[in-house]
Order: sequence, then C-alpha cells, then structure tokens
Amino acid sequence: MVEKIINILEIVAKKRDGYELNEKEIFFFIDCVIKNKIKDYQTSAMLMAIFINGMSEKEVFDFTRAMINSGKVLDLSDIPGIKIDKHSTGGIGDTVTLIVAPWVASCGLPVIKMSGRGLGYTGGTIDKLNSINIKTNLSDKQAIGLAKKTGLAIIEQTDEIAVADKKIYELRDVTSTVESLPLIASSIMSKKIATGADGFVLDVKFGNGALIQDLNSALKLANIMILIGKKFKKKIVAIISDMNEPLGSHVGNLLEIQEAIMILKNQVNKNSLRLLKLSYEIASNMLILSGIINDKKSAYELLKNKLENFDAYKKFLDFTKNQSDEIFDYNKIIKKQAKYKLKIYSDKEGFVNKINARTIGQAAFELGAGRTKKSEIIDYEAGIIIKTKINDFIKKREILFEIFCNDNKKIDRAVDILKDAIVLSDKKIKKNKIIYKVIHG
Repeated sequence: MVEKIINILEIVAKKRDGYELNEKEIFFFIDCVIKNKIKDYQTSAMLMAIFINGMSEKEVFDFTRAMINSGKVLDLSDIPGIKIDKHSTGGIGDTVTLIVAPWVASCGLPVIKMSGRGLGYTGGTIDKLNSINIKTNLSDKQAIGLAKKTGLAIIEQTDEIAVADKKIYELRDVTSTVESLPLIASSIMSKKIATGADGFVLDVKFGNGALIQDLNSALKLANIMILIGKKFKKKIVAIISDMNEPLGSHVGNLLEIQEAIMILKNQVNKNSLRLLKLSYEIASNMLILSGIINDKKSAYELLKNKLENFDAYKKFLDFTKNQSDEIFDYNKIIKKQAKYKLKIYSDKEGFVNKINARTIGQAAFELGAGRTKKSEIIDYEAGIIIKTKINDFIKKREILFEIFCNDNKKIDRAVDILKDAIVLSDKKIKKNKIIYKVIHG
C-alpha cells in the first residue's frame, strides 16, 4: 500500500475546520517551517487556525516535541546534582531571575539558565545583565563549564535551541496570534526542555501588565505547561502571580539590576516587598524540586540565612567576576544613573488604590527602556522608580515617581502617560495577593 503524501494545504484546511492533527502532520508542518518549504502566509494561516480552534492535549504535546526536535538539546549531565530552571511569562519590574539565580546557587543548586532579550516595555534578563557589561553571548559549552566551576551561568538563548520557535514567534507577533495558549505553552516548554534541566518552576502572571490578562487564562496556561512537563517526565511547579501592579519598585534595565543588588545585600525597601515575596516562593520551590530541601519552612529558613549572611550576594559577585571582563564595583553600579532625572509629584492627596503596571510599562518604553524589534538599541539607564505602594497615604506634593533617561525629548511624553498610573481615593482597599495559587505537577 502506497502511503499518502502529506500536503500542507490539506493540513491547514484540516485545522481550519477544527479537526485534530496527527503526529505526522504536525512534524511535517514544523519541518516545512524550519526548511523554508512553505510560504510565510501558509505558516500564518496555520497559526491563525490554531488560534481560533485551539489544540488537543495530544496536539500540544506533539507540537512541543516537534519544536524541541527542530534544534539542539543540551546535555547537562556533566553538572552534578538535579538542575532546576525557572521561567516567567513576563511583566513590569520582574527582576526575579537576577535575585533567585544567585540565591539558589548559594544554597547548592546548580543553575544554568538561557534567557532572552525583551520585546515590549522593558528589556529581558539579558538586556539587564548587559547594562552592567556582563557577557552573555557564550556558547553552551562555556556556560556548562561556568556552572560546573561556580554553580551559576546565565547566557543568551542560542539560535540552535528550538529553531522552529523563532520563525513561528516572529509570525505570531505580526498576525495577532501571540495570545494563543497552546502556542504560548509549546513555545515556552520547547525552549525550556531543550535546555536540558530536570525540572522547572513556572511563574505564570496575569493582569494588565502581563501577556495573560485574566486569572482563568493564566490557570489554563499553567495547566497546559504542567501537562507538557509531566509528559516529558520533568519535575514541575507553576505559580500563578499578580501583575496588575509592578512587581518591583524599579522598572528599567539598570534600575532593576540596582534593585536586585539591594535585595541580595539584604537591604530591602518597603516598595520591594512584593518582589521579595515572589522570589522567596520561586526559590523555595526550586530547592524543593531539586531535593536539597524537603519542605517549604526549611527552604525559607535556608534562603533567609543565605540573604542575612550575604552568601547570595557573594554568589552574585562570583557570577559577575566570571562573566565579565571588568571588576564589579558595587558603589559605581548602585549610583549610576541616566543624564536626565525628574521627580513627579502628586497634585492631590489620598490612599493609593491602584498602581497600573501597563501604564508604567508604557511610560518606561517611551523613555527608551524597551524595544519593538530585537535590532533596536535600548537606553539601559532609562526607567522609572515607583516611590509608593498600594494603601500608602499620599500628601499633596509628595513624590510618586522618579524618571530617568538620556534623551530629554522623551520626558514630556512619559510624564503625560504617568498621570493615569496611580489612582487615589479617601479609603484603603483590599490588596491583591501577589501569589494566587501554586500548582504542583
């Protein structure tokens, strides 16, 4: 019997009409994408069909597997111990990786992390590290060597990992299919699994400053990723966290590095407490998944000790020493700022009821902290420091924000955007929980 030749038009039509694609059809589609055997408009048609009709559990698993197989899979077996990675779906003032990676490494958990550059309001982890001249364009072999030597390496994701994802993501970005939960899940998990870790702690954010706006969609995404992780026999935990207000008090690449350093030095200000709380939750779950610690209470005690005796900060210094040609100067980094600085004051008084994460992200972008294309240059020193938190009582002429940038032509637009970032009233409100749910795979 002659096997039927798979046709891309038939596959697209099948998905368009709401039918389940089989393994061969999905692998054929991904192969066509990476080998440029089909036109972008055909790939885009498939992505829109997936966006509209969704995917079954089997389709998501096969799609993720095909994405993983489209590139290289790292072998971390030379690094002793169980390797646990973390991932955040992104938000405003999300500095967790810069805190958690050296923190858990100081507890004996080896971390080799591939991170990306940011598109949108602010830069990604790699942009933040580049703002203090940390070298991140290392090979996976170099990264593994560093992780074996010091227990920590953070590098740029290479083009050899999940090759199909890059092309598909670029088309998702210009075809309004970014928000598809199956496509988000397969994109994240294919890259995570291909980097070779034994398990993952996923921080799935929802709210006006996140990719996922509502809680139910965040829960659905978390459960899809947990399903994928379990099928690949990975240890996995998903944390559902709030992004209706910025996570930290500093928004912008260099500014977020400065806030991370202050936390690692155990100098936490009141406006960084949300960031610290989520970092504790993520770090403790990473330690438990690795088997270093068995329970949450013991994990918190160990982490607290590593902050108080400066072991976490020493690990950060060790990391900077090994991934930079420069000697890390704490005083120089913490004092460094953009050419132009402006304080924004309140014109009325009342209790802070809302600090809009998306609005602050938009203002930071206007100042130069973000990009829309990876080729665009970021102003590393641009950004915003939020000087208040929910339920603080603000008096007239009290400082709400400090803004920073190196192009004073951008200031007026950012100031105008920030007028709507904070809402005051005559009463306190019930605060949003930073952590809504922890789901164990």
